Amino acid sequence: MKAVGLKKHGGPEVLETLELQTPEAGPGEVLIRVKAVALNHLDLWIRNGLPHLKHDYPHILGSDIAGEVVAWGLGVNPLVKNQKVLIHPALSCGICEFCSLGQDNLCSSYKILGEHVDGGYAEYLVVPERNLLPFPEKLSFTEAATIPLVFLTAWQMLVVKAKIRPGQIVVIHGGASGVGSAGIQIAKLFGCRVITTAGSQDKLDRAKALGADDLIHYKKENFLEAVQSLVGKQKVDVVFEHVGEALWSQSLLCLKWGGVLVTCGATTGFKVETDLRQIFFRQLQVLGSTMGPRGTQFEILRHFAAGRLQPVLDKVFPLEEAALAHERLESGQQFGKIVLEP
Repeated sequence: MKAVGLKKHGGPEVLETLELQTPEAGPGEVLIRVKAVALNHLDLWIRNGLPHLKHDYPHILGSDIAGEVVAWGLGVNPLVKNQKVLIHPALSCGICEFCSLGQDNLCSSYKILGEHVDGGYAEYLVVPERNLLPFPEKLSFTEAATIPLVFLTAWQMLVVKAKIRPGQIVVIHGGASGVGSAGIQIAKLFGCRVITTAGSQDKLDRAKALGADDLIHYKKENFLEAVQSLVGKQKVDVVFEHVGEALWSQSLLCLKWGGVLVTCGATTGFKVETDLRQIFFRQLQVLGSTMGPRGTQFEILRHFAAGRLQPVLDKVFPLEEAALAHERLESGQQFGKIVLEP
C-alpha cells in the first residue's frame, strides 16, 4: 500500500511517500480503506519530535480518519462489513476501571492514532472493531474526517469540563483552527455568547459566520483590553485555551471570580508564567483536557445528523502532497481542517 511517513523528525521535508505491506486484520479487528484523513496540530508536534515519545520507523501520522471496512478478523460483528465508517482516534485497554466507567481517555494505556501508534496517512489501516463510529450519511468522506478529534476535544473541554450554560460568556481562542471552529459551534449550541480571536479579518469574518458574537484581531489588538472593552473587567465565564504562552496570563486575567480556564494544547509554547494569587484569591479553575470518552462521539454525531453542527473544511490535498498540507497548517493559513485523500 501507499503511505506517507517519517523516518526522522524535522520540517515538512521529512515526510516521505512509502510503499508498505498492507496490514491484515486480526481477531476483533477490521481493515479500513482510508478515504480521507484530516490534519491536526498534533501531527506537527509529532513530526517535529517530542522528547517523551519514541517511535518505530517509518512512523505514520494521522488521527482523523474516514473510510470503508474492506476486511475483518474473527469475531467481528457482521453488520460492520463493507460499511462506511469514522474512526475513533484513540486506543485504550478496554478493561481497567476507567474504561469500564466510560472514561477511557483516563486509561493508563491510552494511545492516540498517529501519535503513539501508526495513523491514517495511508491507503489502509487496521483498528479494533470498537473504534468504529457511525458515518454521518449527509457528509462526504472529506467532510466527515474533519470531525472526530477536534469535536470530541472541544466537547470535553466545554461541556464536560467547563460545564457551559446558556448566557455565559465564553472566549474561544484561535477560532480559525480546527478545535477553535468546533468550540465556537458547541458554545453557540449551548446558548453562550462567544468571543473569538483570530489573526486576520478574513478568519474573523468566517468565525462570525460560524456563530461567534464578538471578534478580536489578536495581531492588531491587545487581547485583554479588547475583551474588557466588550464585556467589562473580569466578566468572562470560560476561556477555551489551546494557544499557550502567547495569551496565557491575559486569559487568566479576563476571567470573572470563580471563572474557568480549560486547556488542551499550547501552539505558541508550553512554558507559561502564572501568578498563583490570581488563581487562589479569585478562586479560578484551571483544567487540563485531552480528547474525551469514545461514547461521547455518538452524541456529537447526532448533532451532525440533525444539522446543528457543521464540518469546517479548509482544503483537500492528495496524500502525496502531505508536506504541502503541513506547510499550510504550520503557517496558519487555514480556516478549519485540512484533509488528505489517499
